[in-house]
Amino acid sequence: MNPSNLVEVVAGVLYNAAGAFLLSSRPPGKPYAGYWEFAGGKVEAGETRLAALQREFNEELGIQVIAASPWLTRIHHYEHANVHLHFFRIAANQWRGQLTALENQSWHWQLPHEQTVAPMLPANAPILAALAIPTRLIGHLSAGFRVDINHQSPLMQPYQHHLAENTLVYAEVGQLATISQQHPLDHLWTVCHNQDEWKQAQATAGVIWPLYNQQDQQQLLHLLQHNDIQLPILVLYTENYTDNINWMSLGVHGMINPT
Repeated sequence: MNPSNLVEVVAGVLYNAAGAFLLSSRPPGKPYAGYWEFAGGKVEAGETRLAALQREFNEELGIQVIAASPWLTRIHHYEHANVHLHFFRIAANQWRGQLTALENQSWHWQLPHEQTVAPMLPANAPILAALAIPTRLIGHLSAGFRVDINHQSPLMQPYQHHLAENTLVYAEVGQLATISQQHPLDHLWTVCHNQDEWKQAQATAGVIWPLYNQQDQQQLLHLLQHNDIQLPILVLYTENYTDNINWMSLGVHGMINPT
């Protein structure tokens, strides 16, 4: 589709101090009235995406967004418009004010895995799935990744000829052709080392990007700066390489540290 036919839209995943995120309902008179969504709206001519996000949150909910980090993008085709969605994450210390339903909408705080409102706007299903993935993990590619050292079973484990139910599984790009004959790729995370592999991973659920050296770092930086990021990315630090980059402020989903 011609990018000029897409309506640029921003949406914010707003967090509170308890780690819950905000969903609000679409007000009467708008398409999909009553459906739940992440607050936001159309980017006006001459606006940056951050400025649009700040304006929309002020107009809809009466709060001031001080800062926000870019996260995922989606293109979705509604009956009334084709939209290019840019999602931002807004931490609890990045906004201020008293939430107020200025458009007669409802709002509700939600926790990952505990969605209590419905129906959701169709474009948001992949976003909710990504929000259920922790932003901090520990472990190694060979053994899997845990939420913390006290978890005996890994949350994410290497692919070994099966996809265990309710377990996140990851594999190298070279395994995708074989796996796709047996399992849906959208249940699988992919280990990527460069931008060519990133392109091959777009049908999967997310990407793990190991950092072994500065070249890996530069490849990832270039990806984040020059591409729409439609899949959540987990940056994997290794024992021999660390840096001082705030990757989550640049758009990655979260971090994996060696134990």
